[in-house]
Amino acid sequence: MRRVRFHSYGGPGVLRVEEAAAPVPGPGELLVRTEAIGVTLPCVRRVRGDGNGGGDPLPAMPGGEIAGTVVALGPDVTGFAPGDRVTSLTLTGSYTELALAPTFLASRIPDGASAVQAVALVRSGHVALAALSTAAPRGAESVLITGAASGTGHLAVQLAKLQGVPRVVAAVSSAAKAEFLRDLGADEVVTYDQESWGAPVDIVLDGVGGELLPRALAALTPGGRLIFFNSGGGTVPAHELLAGAKTITGLTMRHFSTVHRELYEEHRARLWELAGAGRLRAAVHAELPLAEAAKAHAIIEARANLGKMVLRP
Repeated sequence: MRRVRFHSYGGPGVLRVEEAAAPVPGPGELLVRTEAIGVTLPCVRRVRGDGNGGGDPLPAMPGGEIAGTVVALGPDVTGFAPGDRVTSLTLTGSYTELALAPTFLASRIPDGASAVQAVALVRSGHVALAALSTAAPRGAESVLITGAASGTGHLAVQLAKLQGVPRVVAAVSSAAKAEFLRDLGADEVVTYDQESWGAPVDIVLDGVGGELLPRALAALTPGGRLIFFNSGGGTVPAHELLAGAKTITGLTMRHFSTVHRELYEEHRARLWELAGAGRLRAAVHAELPLAEAAKAHAIIEARANLGKMVLRP
């Protein structure tokens, strides 16, 4: 089988296509022949060695999101069978033709849905819904979303409007993305380099972090709350939290899906319901061959994507 790994940290050029033996599923694992693989900003940052990725042993395989067909089961696995079409996160990497997926993170793809749709919708949609659930917007509260044109961000814009948020502000790197986001329901679009992001908001969903985090915190009204779900890190002055009575809540899907298992399952059903009814659109910026993983990373590094980047084995 073919897989993509990196033997040193760096830009897209460190990604290598290799031949390898097929992995053997262990207890609680599925072996999945991938049909679509999601490329995310955390994947890109891991390859660069940014954040926690810099401590990973090398060589390593990036990734985490797959959709495809089950070809083998690990010992004692129940509830799945060869031939099932599933989407899942992977714990050992996903840039491969045959991936190992833990059963507790796997779910079936509904009839009529494509693998590309599944990988674009489910994981990013889970993050968006978990962030909104954690923020719990009420009444006339407003929401600003950073990285709003990303795989997660563009779904968060739509889901916020579907939940009745009256003012959704999309924050992006370029004004060229404004039309895309307004078509998805954003009430306002601002760029990171603008001196003002408009009137303060009650909630920020931050999918970018890093140097943008202090700016995102400053965009909150007194008493506002920021949901931090990115891999970019960042620091803020504690006095900003105290003086403005603001809060920051960290969000990871591993924790959310474990602590809020029933809600996680409700979110999964909700995502497919909305997509099936045509009320939620998972936009795909491009589908590229697995061998062009470096090109996919370069597009995300340039912040040029509108929606999800997908690799096809």
